Amino acid sequence: MRIAVDIGGTFTDLVAVDDRGQVYRSKSLTTPDDLARGIQDCLSGAEIDVAGANFFVHGSTVTINAVLERKGARTGLITTKGFRDVYEIGRGNRPEGYNLFFKRPVPLVSRDLRVEVNERLYASGELLQPLEEQSVMAAIGVLKSGAVESVAVCLLHSYANPIHEKRLGELLRQYFPEAYVSLSHEILREFREYERTSTTVLNSYVGPIVSRYLVSLEKMLGDSGFSGTFRVMQSNGGVMSAETAMKTPVTMMESGPVAGVIAAAHLGEQLDCRHIISFDMGGTTAKASLIKDFHPEVTSSYYVGGYVSGHPMMLPVVDLVEVGNGGGSIAWIDPAGGLKIGPQSAGASPGPACYGQGGIEPTVTDANLIVGRIDPEYFLGSGIRLQREKAAQAITEKIGQPLGLSLEEAALGILTIANFNMSLAVRAVSVEKGYDPRDCVLVPSGGGGALHAIAIARELSVPRVIIPPMPAHFSAFGMLLADLKHDYVQTFVRELSETTGAEIADAFASLEKSATEILTEEGAAPEQIVLRRFLDMRYRGQEYTLPVPINEDLRAISDFNAIRSRFDQLHQEHYGHSAPKEPVVMVNLRLSALGRFENRLSLASSSSGGDEGERGKRRVIFDSGQQPVDCPIYLRSGFKAGDRLDGPAVIEEQGATILLYPGDKMRVNELGHLVTDVAS
Repeated sequence: MRIAVDIGGTFTDLVAVDDRGQVYRSKSLTTPDDLARGIQDCLSGAEIDVAGANFFVHGSTVTINAVLERKGARTGLITTKGFRDVYEIGRGNRPEGYNLFFKRPVPLVSRDLRVEVNERLYASGELLQPLEEQSVMAAIGVLKSGAVESVAVCLLHSYANPIHEKRLGELLRQYFPEAYVSLSHEILREFREYERTSTTVLNSYVGPIVSRYLVSLEKMLGDSGFSGTFRVMQSNGGVMSAETAMKTPVTMMESGPVAGVIAAAHLGEQLDCRHIISFDMGGTTAKASLIKDFHPEVTSSYYVGGYVSGHPMMLPVVDLVEVGNGGGSIAWIDPAGGLKIGPQSAGASPGPACYGQGGIEPTVTDANLIVGRIDPEYFLGSGIRLQREKAAQAITEKIGQPLGLSLEEAALGILTIANFNMSLAVRAVSVEKGYDPRDCVLVPSGGGGALHAIAIARELSVPRVIIPPMPAHFSAFGMLLADLKHDYVQTFVRELSETTGAEIADAFASLEKSATEILTEEGAAPEQIVLRRFLDMRYRGQEYTLPVPINEDLRAISDFNAIRSRFDQLHQEHYGHSAPKEPVVMVNLRLSALGRFENRLSLASSSSGGDEGERGKRRVIFDSGQQPVDCPIYLRSGFKAGDRLDGPAVIEEQGATILLYPGDKMRVNELGHLVTDVAS
């Protein structure tokens, strides 16, 4: 049996598949005080004995929550003399140019815990000033007296030559063995001092917390009899061993949401959909990502906490746009009388008012209940019985009465604004990047994705929505589809016209050696290892680069005309212009190393139809100003391949509700996906 668990801000999801292909799934409320307890609840709910499993993969919000809530370890930073303030100064950009009260991000390491050592390298990696070990011992003394738990080391130009960082790491482990240590060259070998420092600090800031959590999780699994392979989901769309995760926990920042994108990419391959927008709506946030030609868009410009006030992390991350709107997002009225949704969330505890667990704030889930879109007796497959009177009280007191709206009007207002906010995320990964949503297919996931997908598709004129099997557990299922994956980068600045293929191949060789070694350690056989090369390139005088895939045998290259043309074409696609006569500079070598799993699971429904059919009707309000509709209710398990259904209709399954608007046309394809053509 293979088991995947995704811990979200509100719910913990489990999907398991045994060797007969039978799928098990369960969902429970996340337990923030003890996340392992939520996993145990899911195992119990699915009636699974983890001792019988041979594979367990896991993704969670532990890492990103520690940063967003500033609850990471007390961290110190060691850097080259004269550069301690690089981390605080950052860049000269001003994300909110008209905000008079704009404040720069607050560093995770205070100035008194940022210490310097005497050493210096040239940008080429050549020695300018040897490492003065006396200054290292003084720095260690300062950090010890400051009671730090974790240390980040980021020396100037160590990406080119890590000799001083390696020695400093040896001294730290000798004289400060109790501290968690991150060396920048082991995290990121790319120039840009501020981003490299920030990435290393993030790794140290979350390192002790993630290490303790993974150790406790491994113990819990071991005590339960599990002796199989344990993997952790990464932000780049791959998985890694727990040992690697403890060394580089910063790579786990978006481990949960990314898995849903990986599953959507596999769905695109199965159905030959080349342009997919993955939309994941959970209890706390909603995320959107673009999948182009079966590959998710990946970025190295990621900010933990958002671009305006977040911390840069210069590692490959599946490009997600996230908004603070989920099922548990709280509706509130600002001082000017405007209705707002999120980013505050009721979370798992106390949860929305309708949960009856002490929540008093109105949420998106409460609004869906009031307008009849979800069944109080069948929420999450009867996992929770919702209390309509509690939802009505919260919406009336907090929204309806202050704005002079009826209960239904207030609920529709909440849903309208929430849908618009979430459509901005979908717009950001499509329209704002030059892709027409009318050429894309929307694939929803998460507990609320299928419920809100049609409304968002209508907002952006997306013509088709494909709802996969188990949408509420899609991210967990995606973890079972993910490969082992590690990304490597090495700054290698050269004029393209002044280098040779052999020189580039030699530079790639060391990255490929490291990649092969770690994938082999993690259990990948030689025939499973796939290495993908990229060159980060730019026109001379530009600041930022584009990654250009390299498929050629570099040692056999006599000229770079084909690679140059590929770069010009990519520049034209991304920016709408190119300059074929301008000199081109190569900046970084980038390697994506995969350890591909065998025996792919299928994204197909095992349902073959049943005799449930229509299980009654419920009054549902679809749009403002319209009368409630007596809407037929179906169980998804009652459909089989070839079945068709015209909206309006509500389709319910374990963990999710699917809403078809009037005029929508749904059919069930041969794999059990619900393919819906959205009414214009």
